[in-house]
Amino acid sequence: MERFRTREYPPVSTLLLLLLLTFSFAAAASNQSPIKTIVILVLENRSLDHMLGWMKKSINPSINGVTGKECNPVSTQTPQSQSICFTDNAEFVDQDPGHSFEAVQEQVFGSSLIPSMSGFVEQALTMSSNLSDTVMKGFEPKSVPIYASLVHEFAIFDRWFSSIPGPIQPNRLFVYSAMSPTGYPQKTIFDSLHENGLDFGIYFQNIPTTLFYRNLRKLKYIFKFHQFDLKFKKHAREGKLPSLTVIEPKYFDLKGLPANDDHPSHDVANGQKLVKEVYETLRSSPQWNQTLLVITYDEHGGFFDHVKTPYVNVPNPDGNTGPAPYFFKFDRLGVRVPTIMVSPWIKKGTVISGPNGPTPDSEFEHSSIPATIKKMFNLSSNFLTHRDAWAGTFEQVVGELTSPRTDCPEVLPDVAPLRRTESKEEDKLSEFQSEVVHLPAVLNGDHFLSSFPDEMTNNMSVKEAHDYVKGAVFRFIRASKEAIKLGLDESAIVDMRSSLTTRSTTLRH
Repeated sequence: MERFRTREYPPVSTLLLLLLLTFSFAAAASNQSPIKTIVILVLENRSLDHMLGWMKKSINPSINGVTGKECNPVSTQTPQSQSICFTDNAEFVDQDPGHSFEAVQEQVFGSSLIPSMSGFVEQALTMSSNLSDTVMKGFEPKSVPIYASLVHEFAIFDRWFSSIPGPIQPNRLFVYSAMSPTGYPQKTIFDSLHENGLDFGIYFQNIPTTLFYRNLRKLKYIFKFHQFDLKFKKHAREGKLPSLTVIEPKYFDLKGLPANDDHPSHDVANGQKLVKEVYETLRSSPQWNQTLLVITYDEHGGFFDHVKTPYVNVPNPDGNTGPAPYFFKFDRLGVRVPTIMVSPWIKKGTVISGPNGPTPDSEFEHSSIPATIKKMFNLSSNFLTHRDAWAGTFEQVVGELTSPRTDCPEVLPDVAPLRRTESKEEDKLSEFQSEVVHLPAVLNGDHFLSSFPDEMTNNMSVKEAHDYVKGAVFRFIRASKEAIKLGLDESAIVDMRSSLTTRSTTLRH
């Protein structure tokens, strides 16, 4: 007789476990970021109020911008003295306002013990009688039409600060390493990406200043550097932009090749044209629906901003302090800077202020970039420093929509120049340009010469510096690629040596 067998069902506890696992996998899938490519563009030396503050009035009243009632006294010691108030008639800026550590201290604190944002006029007057009006002017939206379009269409962060209250170079270093130690030996977010099997690319115009990070000079990274004009549009068109794509602007202002980094005395119209080119390239790329573009500025450049700078409970990244006479502990943030984010996953007209953690005192600042890259790409590497572990992350900017928008503009407005004169390529170098020249001098081996660095940079014009920088970078990259062909260790760095007639190359680890 045929025997009947009953089907054996798994225990109820097993079913519940399977059900929970199914839900957890579904939740993980739903929480997975749609962003596969993050594009970073860091421009120079402008505050949020100066560039975007007046967009509160005409584009989005939710922006923490300006009203025209923001004023600074001529003397913070006698606040009843004459004041200069913020206006909307910013034009081409020829003179570079103060942005040294000492200058920023005066601008932020005035004569107070806590940030008052009252010392911009007084500090500017120590440099020039004309500069006090300049630092208290902001652009009308029509003067920066690309930003006006992007703020209307995508997201502005109106509480994003530079990482320290000081000059350009330390702030730029924080963007990819959350610290700025002497000698630049630190680990970077590029290293973390490489450890996790993800790619990155640096698309440069004059020079890749990311080579200040010593690790990025290693042979294993040399093919990550691309000339912007030759490769950026090509890679975007082919859908080959890497997970982290860095755009470096032109830092030297030449006739026919104007600088587009926005550093005074460079025309911000050229920066607008660069942003327009980058946006339209990404918009037409097959990677568009998986892309997030981040536009920010390294520091405020001495221009007024009304939002008080955070100065308590900001962690020192690595325990180091700055040099005498200030012995800065890296425990304060710098002045607020313009930050715009673009993606088809961003709701139109988004305004993001403070972050949601990870601590009650966390803020958006440049260390937020490596912190968010780690989070969005699920990197197993540790945080780089105490600072990026503390900084707010911005993954929520692409977390509101369930599908990418299809109404994003394909073309942005045309840009009219603000400057009516030619580039001053015979001028002496700015402080930042002198620092930039130091990098190729190291790459080239010229830092061993007795004339380095002061005599070398003091005697250079902008055009001479550009030509020197271009040649040195080309030689370093070419020598590195030749070393790879010879089968040398990928952790080695090409060590160029200066000579009166020839250049020799050695390798070091």
